[in-house]
Amino acid sequence: MPAFTKLQKVVLSLGAFSGAAIYYINQSEDRTALASWTTNYIPSVEWDNNWDRRSPHNLVHPKKLNNSAHSENEINKQLEMKKPKATRHIILIRHGQYNTDGETDKERVLTDLGRMQALSTGERLKELGFPFTDMVKSTMSRAQETGTLISKALPSVPVENSDLLREGAPVPPEPPIGDWKPEPHQFFTDGARIEAAFREYFYRASHSQDENSYTILVCHANVIRYFVCRALQFPAEGWLRISLNHGSITWMSITPSGRVILRCLGDTGHMSPAMITSR
Repeated sequence: MPAFTKLQKVVLSLGAFSGAAIYYINQSEDRTALASWTTNYIPSVEWDNNWDRRSPHNLVHPKKLNNSAHSENEINKQLEMKKPKATRHIILIRHGQYNTDGETDKERVLTDLGRMQALSTGERLKELGFPFTDMVKSTMSRAQETGTLISKALPSVPVENSDLLREGAPVPPEPPIGDWKPEPHQFFTDGARIEAAFREYFYRASHSQDENSYTILVCHANVIRYFVCRALQFPAEGWLRISLNHGSITWMSITPSGRVILRCLGDTGHMSPAMITSR
């Protein structure tokens, strides 16, 4: 049973009557806010605060400091210095509609509608007015073309390419889909690559980052769906339960504390109904 300060006891007592009081308990890593009516609640799954292995407590090594009162102060100082200050925003864009009859990736280029979708998404990103930091595109043809069309609206945003963001089968879905059966080895190879992509782009800001950043990732439905599940710490096997339209915008934020916020999922509100497709 944790020891409470006088102030905490007073607030807790008030909460018993109002049902709406919030109090804080100091823990080793951070301060956790608990509503008075959830004090004894045990969640079915607890949030892993150090999911990206970049929590300040993961970056400071007390054993390397001398064991003394001075070292305790130094540890606290180092922890404070390692705390992030900025939020990393990840904007995930699914490519536009493409030619599914193409036998090779080079033939699976955007359709006329797909190009319209990409241009519309670029204009929407421009309207949002975010200070975009960079854009990273999958090296597959449909993502490359989509990113290039988006760049027409955002010409000053630096662009990079990444093989990690290529489409694939991240993990066997649950429940299974009877008409979609990749070879078992495909999950083994694609899954490792897509997980590597998640670790490459999803993490809290460094303590040295002073301003919020906005990264655009132009990639694919399976990749985005897996990223969403992983970032929210939902079962990764549920990725195929999420549907994403072509040219859609998914926006996730990673706060300085490491908490993740899904701000929008598969948004195509910037397109007319006649332009919206998913397959």
